[in-house]
Amino acid sequence: MPESDPRSVIENGAMGVRQWLAVGITILLNALDGFDVLSSAFAGPGIKQEWHLAPDGLGAVLSMELIGMGLGSLVLGSMADKYGRRPTIILCLIMMATGMFLATTATSPQILSLYRVFTGLGIGGMLAATNAVAFELSNRKHRSMALSFMVIGYPLGAFFGGLIASSLLKTHDWRIVFMFGGTMTALMLPLVLLFVPETPAWLAQARPTGALQRINGILGRFGLASVQELGAQSHAEAKASLADIFKPAYARTTLVLSLGYAAHMLTFYYILKMAPSIISDPQFAGQHFAKAQGAGVLAYANLGGAIGGACLGLLIGNFGIKRATLVALALSVIMVAKFGLGANDLNGWTWAVVLAGLFTNAAVVGFYSAFAASYPTHVKATGTGFALSVGRGGAALSPYLAGLLFASHQGLLTASIVMAMGSLVALALFALLPSKD
Repeated sequence: MPESDPRSVIENGAMGVRQWLAVGITILLNALDGFDVLSSAFAGPGIKQEWHLAPDGLGAVLSMELIGMGLGSLVLGSMADKYGRRPTIILCLIMMATGMFLATTATSPQILSLYRVFTGLGIGGMLAATNAVAFELSNRKHRSMALSFMVIGYPLGAFFGGLIASSLLKTHDWRIVFMFGGTMTALMLPLVLLFVPETPAWLAQARPTGALQRINGILGRFGLASVQELGAQSHAEAKASLADIFKPAYARTTLVLSLGYAAHMLTFYYILKMAPSIISDPQFAGQHFAKAQGAGVLAYANLGGAIGGACLGLLIGNFGIKRATLVALALSVIMVAKFGLGANDLNGWTWAVVLAGLFTNAAVVGFYSAFAASYPTHVKATGTGFALSVGRGGAALSPYLAGLLFASHQGLLTASIVMAMGSLVALALFALLPSKD
């Protein structure tokens, strides 16, 4: 009955200001993730120059936070289901800020790589937890839009952060990028403490001491009706574990989403990680562009990603998660391959990465929507975290594989076509996903 299930109260009720505010905070948190992940890409040309790194050496450094993200998504994603969304988010913020500040003290590629792995742990856990929060605090009518807004926070953070990084790099060395990221991450802590409550869905599932009172306090702040009691808890909810996402009801979905996401991440991070170095390298660009110009072009790639993500959120409402995402993946293949044709001037490069970013990030919104829709509350962050963890394998491989292709003297077009194949594999896998719109 609705009066014993806070999830039904939220799903069927109006979406109040406090709920939108909490969702807005998840957008900012994802924006931090977007900037923090790409901070090494913005700093990449300077890192390469200071330590005289070859393309494959730089690719290895750029992969480090992605490795950490894979571990963080799995370990801290499970923590979000066991201990709560809110404490997990707070822990991840502390880890991210610490890692970013430590990166400013690095004296070698090896030490920087270690700090980036630590930062990635926090980012990975954050992504799993915020996805669950945006889903569980939004009603059924606005859920697809809330999720798409949350996801496009990532490219928006990279866009605005990239513009700031481009400006800072004109007068400072690459370490200023990490200093800026650490400061902004630390400033998010009080906002989370003030405006992001634990989700009633998690409280109803986990049943900590005083769960009913906490749930009704949150529902009251949201302007929603209280519940009189909590319904019976199923054995599955009480004993949830990682193994649950591989039970017959979810095994196919878990495999399709995790492997498909990994394949798409190979393509997605090729543009986001390598574009600044490609554009600032006369070997590929045909002329010399400053490091700050490369960072600026990447910022616009993320603006395109934000536009694509918002558009896909609207399309999901009309056509469903599966069909909208399949179209985005097909266009991602085309635009990333087209990036390999290069451009004659900075404006041309900007449009090339904007279009590639638009469709690659639109597909990411589709995957996140599928993560949230495919799992129940007691394993939602675990399922999302597992898919993200496997996906980070593709993400970590992306800049390293691209570096190897360039080191073996493959041209930009050949490398781009190879890297675009990740989205093609993802398209084939996503077509096997059961529709759960």
